[in-house]
Amino acid sequence: MEVKVVQNILKVNEKLADENRKLFAAKDVFVIDVMASPGAGKTSTILATVDSLKDDVNIAVIEGDIASKVDAEKIQEHGVEAVQINTGGACHLDGNMIQNALQVLDLDAIDLLIVENVGNLVCPAEFDLGQSMKLVISSVPEGDDKPLKYPVIFTQADALILNKVDMLEATDFSETAFEEGVRRLNPRAPIFKISATKGDGVEAWTEWLRERVDAASK
Repeated sequence: MEVKVVQNILKVNEKLADENRKLFAAKDVFVIDVMASPGAGKTSTILATVDSLKDDVNIAVIEGDIASKVDAEKIQEHGVEAVQINTGGACHLDGNMIQNALQVLDLDAIDLLIVENVGNLVCPAEFDLGQSMKLVISSVPEGDDKPLKYPVIFTQADALILNKVDMLEATDFSETAFEEGVRRLNPRAPIFKISATKGDGVEAWTEWLRERVDAASK
């Protein structure tokens, strides 16, 4: 019975996500679903991305958290509109939550919509939001075994960021082991190595992203 309920929930979500996807396509909005565990640097990566692109790309952010509006306020301080979604305990965003957030956004004025999902490497992988791409962020302090422990989310990623590479020398993180773990699951998604707070590698990531945002508007 529980399996049937879950299947029904996912089926309803797929319908809502498809509606979102059609709307984004009609408005030429490129949408990123950003997924990572707590502390991997989702918000700092988004801020680095915003600072790199905001002069040339119209950006808005949807912030998903179980509670609080701290991250949305950080985004707003960087001059970008941000909408907060508090899930009240749910470990992921879903298509309906995104539809509700879109009510306060002017999609005609947005080129790039970044959705920061709830910090979790399990639940968000199951729920389509209608995004253009899924971005998974992992970080050096978390260890190089995340692809082995959470294969589904790494398999689904359209791009991956390895954050906090400035800490490599202070840890036993193996870049080789991490990349091999990713490639066994996902041979195609590019991996960008960055330090979001220090700026290392951010330009390569944002230039790659800019190309996709530009293509979505043509």
